[in-house]
Amino acid sequence: MRKIRTTWPGLAALGLLLAANAGAQQPAPKASVDHQALVAELKDSFVERGLAKLDRIDQSPMQRACSIAEAGGEMPADTALKITQEAAANVKPPADGNYIGDWKQGEKVAQNGRGLQFSDTAKTINGGNCYACHQMTKAEISFGNIGPSLYQYGKLRGNGKEMVAYTWNKIYDSHATMPCSNMPRFGAAGILTEQQLKDVMALLLDPQSAVNDDQAKP
Repeated sequence: MRKIRTTWPGLAALGLLLAANAGAQQPAPKASVDHQALVAELKDSFVERGLAKLDRIDQSPMQRACSIAEAGGEMPADTALKITQEAAANVKPPADGNYIGDWKQGEKVAQNGRGLQFSDTAKTINGGNCYACHQMTKAEISFGNIGPSLYQYGKLRGNGKEMVAYTWNKIYDSHATMPCSNMPRFGAAGILTEQQLKDVMALLLDPQSAVNDDQAKP
């Protein structure tokens, strides 16, 4: 089989999702056998390059359960509850107890789409690429709509203790609040540093941030 080079890490994940979905639609026990065979074939179709390693194709039990559900299978309520409970239990609060950083640095994280790609290096600073999925500020006219608008997030919701905790959990591991969320697990997966997480928190919750104050300039 001709080797195909990955052009971005998400391609392997996309291929795995298709393979998982195909395997999930087969009757047991053939589904398990077919799934394993498809994963093996998928791995044989890609080569590791830079930071993009083949272990990205391997699914955790949580990812496998979500793939089955997305393929039209029904996720049992206890499985969904287990996913959120385990994710929430693994969320790490800031070491110093301070959840809010510098919102201007948070805007830089939100605008940065680099990191963890085959063309990146260990020295590349990862970004959150938040605008790919969310509207965040009035000034930015280019944004995605996969996720809900976060414009005036803190202004509308406040920045009380419960909202701060909820927002941190959501950014750290989105599965802590919604099983099978499409949002990256920025903290749990080691995509962003603790300081970057704090800065994004500030972007969302600081009343003076560009998210909450249209007059603010990054």
